[in-house]
Amino acid sequence: MPSAQQLPDEAFIAELKRWRDVRGISQTALAKLVGYTPSYISKVEGGQQRPSGEFATSADRELRTGGALMRAYAELDGRTPAAHLRAPESGASDGRGTSLTVELEDTTLHYDGHVYRATQRRLLRNDSLDPVARYLIRISVDRYPGDPKRSNAHFREHPLTWEEIQLQASIGGEPLTWRVQHDRDAFKELWLLFENDEGRYPLYPGESAWLEYSYSVGDDKWGTWFQRAVRLPTHLLSVRLDFPADLSPRVWGTETTMTAEALPFRTAIRQVHQNGRSVFTWSTEDPPLHARYRLEWKFRARPDREERQMDDATVSERMRAVGVVQEGDPILTKAARRLDLPAEAEDARRVIAELISACERAATVHVFGKGIGMAAPQIGIDRAAAIVRTPEGESITLFNPQIVEESPDSDEQYEGCLSFFDVRGKVPRPLAISVEHQDIDGMERITIFERGLARLVAHEVDHLHGRLYRDRMREGVDPIPVSEYRGTGSRWQYEAGRA
Repeated sequence: MPSAQQLPDEAFIAELKRWRDVRGISQTALAKLVGYTPSYISKVEGGQQRPSGEFATSADRELRTGGALMRAYAELDGRTPAAHLRAPESGASDGRGTSLTVELEDTTLHYDGHVYRATQRRLLRNDSLDPVARYLIRISVDRYPGDPKRSNAHFREHPLTWEEIQLQASIGGEPLTWRVQHDRDAFKELWLLFENDEGRYPLYPGESAWLEYSYSVGDDKWGTWFQRAVRLPTHLLSVRLDFPADLSPRVWGTETTMTAEALPFRTAIRQVHQNGRSVFTWSTEDPPLHARYRLEWKFRARPDREERQMDDATVSERMRAVGVVQEGDPILTKAARRLDLPAEAEDARRVIAELISACERAATVHVFGKGIGMAAPQIGIDRAAAIVRTPEGESITLFNPQIVEESPDSDEQYEGCLSFFDVRGKVPRPLAISVEHQDIDGMERITIFERGLARLVAHEVDHLHGRLYRDRMREGVDPIPVSEYRGTGSRWQYEAGRA
């Protein structure tokens, strides 16, 4: 940082040069980024040109100085920096006595009609004398806010899993690893470690960096609310809710501090419509420590699932209501597009998150005693990904699967399909199959599945190749109505009596 003896102009010039060096950006490259000529920047750094506020703002943003350049610029005319750029007067601990300040927190919650994806970006500044190498985050959900007994029962039966969360985190653009602190049914707490297999990225005294993390939760576990709690000194906090416009969302907010009851937000939540989305934004400056800001919403065009009257609906209609594509949709009869892994790993994670959420929703309308499977085309996604859950609760993820070998022995048992669930069909299948598939990192694997699990996996692999189980039934044999089927809730039977 510039010394206290430096004049304001010298302080700004020193900061500008310092951050160009830190970021490895030449005068010419910076000029291109901020829309000024290289000559202008050369004159500023040579003390021959007084910088404009527009230039200082653009340079601060492009050099990612965390407000350091703007603070130096504010001293040029004896001005006080803006509230969200001021140097903090106090800090908060990361658990080891190291002080951190959040200069800017920006959170986006995106909902696609089935899955919420929360992305949180924090510009952290280290105001201590020691480097910071970790950061504590919490992921907490509540399906039925205000009814803890009901929520607890729900999450005991359907706990929040690490697989469905699909957590990602980075600092300064570098991906991070983490260490779990607490793992409960509806609550996860973990330390984001500022390191990965390629290096370590501590935040040194006086430095600022963007910390970003995101996670997904299905709407079967995420209630219609979102809360931000101020645990560190924060200069600017903003929230963005991004919903499908056809759901006709309505949003409101309440504020709770350590000394006050819950009150409406002091400033209005703004709403705009764009590209079929309703986007709500809200922000506040210098929120007090321990304040909690809670946003809630209601989708007026779609009542809560618990409020729907589905008593007279067929099972297929119920599956359609929870987002499962039904027979007749062309996506079910064409081969799904392969995933290019690991290049499309993020896409693959998003697809799996949506499949997990869809399985949870399907489980609310039927008991799956034999296990359950779901392929991406069944939720309208043309990608070669599927999941299978065994009766014991084990989850299997399949990317780009192909059956490469089948056992000579087979049997014939009834199957159901979520995409035409009102009937059951007797389908011959091999008792064992070898499936070639990929991991998220692109690693090729061959896995052998047997008996009931082989049947579940084969059914989903067929979906990814555009085949329904009707295509495999013996000629002249038709499915029977589900009302005539006597195996609901039980496992397939084999010689050893195991599914």
